[in-house]
Amino acid sequence: MNVELGPNPQAEILKPPAESNCQRPDPQGLLDQTASLSTLQRFAHDSLISSRQVSREMAIDLARLAAILETAEISAYRPLWGKIIITAFFEASTRTRTSFESAALRLDGRVISIPDGQLTGVKKGESLEDIGEMFNAYGDLVVVRHGETDALDKLRKNLRVPLINAGNGSGEHPTQALADWYTLMKWRPDLMLEEPQGPPLNLGILGTPGSMRAVKSFLLQALEFKAHINRIILVSDLADPLGQDLLDAMEASDVEYEVTNDIREVLPDLDVIYMNSIAFLGDSYKAMGARYKLNADSNLKSDAVILHPLARLDELDTSLDDTAHNLYWAQAHGAVFIRQALLIAMFNRFGRLPENIPLR
Repeated sequence: MNVELGPNPQAEILKPPAESNCQRPDPQGLLDQTASLSTLQRFAHDSLISSRQVSREMAIDLARLAAILETAEISAYRPLWGKIIITAFFEASTRTRTSFESAALRLDGRVISIPDGQLTGVKKGESLEDIGEMFNAYGDLVVVRHGETDALDKLRKNLRVPLINAGNGSGEHPTQALADWYTLMKWRPDLMLEEPQGPPLNLGILGTPGSMRAVKSFLLQALEFKAHINRIILVSDLADPLGQDLLDAMEASDVEYEVTNDIREVLPDLDVIYMNSIAFLGDSYKAMGARYKLNADSNLKSDAVILHPLARLDELDTSLDDTAHNLYWAQAHGAVFIRQALLIAMFNRFGRLPENIPLR
């Protein structure tokens, strides 16, 4: 089966609006080299719990496959035909759940959607261990979000089908990190090279990675691209925003980093600003203080870009939406393609792709 690699009508709809001044990075820049099938098959039939499982090579080749999916119309080849994906969200979600369901349905997979954990036997006192056993009978892969950090361990005790962590308490959110770095690679394709072609990036992270799962996974994935990073600046109210586990990972990577509580003093130096609005502290979620808010009048570098996993609160003003600093719309829209690529890889459905899809 052959397919012409060209503009994907669905992709145009999924991109940020053409009339906006926001970033609309072209996936073609990721297609200069062919994705490695053997690297992609390392995802096959395995669960994805942490960004620590995703090497730089795996992230790059998954991004290359996502770029193919963003530029080629392959839905007619039904790569996920016959597969059932359970999206079990015991905690509220807009983007992640619908993004996964869109990714599966556009590839002709079937979806069993649980949008609210209170619709499950949990409301009657059923254990997550028993629910995991039941999922084995109902689906071929489970995407789970849960407010408890140890919930995945309980589910996996009896679960035998692959599981994708879509956010577990203050744990991780590895597919958000994949979407983040897919976006950055489209913005700067040289990130895919072994050595940087231009000046390495000053990467600013606004939040507390030890308590913010999306930020934590983004930071862990960033360490895989350390050759392209000059330094990482953590902007947080906390003296220790990392926690011992992340601190060990940072120090083992030899990436230069610093912690500050004043975004104004570092903002003019930052090339990439990663923001989030919600931290999990103790047993509840807490919004960040409004003093960390960015707007169109903030002292940003002219070519600096902003990422945000959304939903946003006061920290990211809408005045930035129609500026070239806005990479967050592209970040949200591209998540569908990186999750399509991940599902194809986890099900090892490469044989159902068109024959001239560039995989080596």
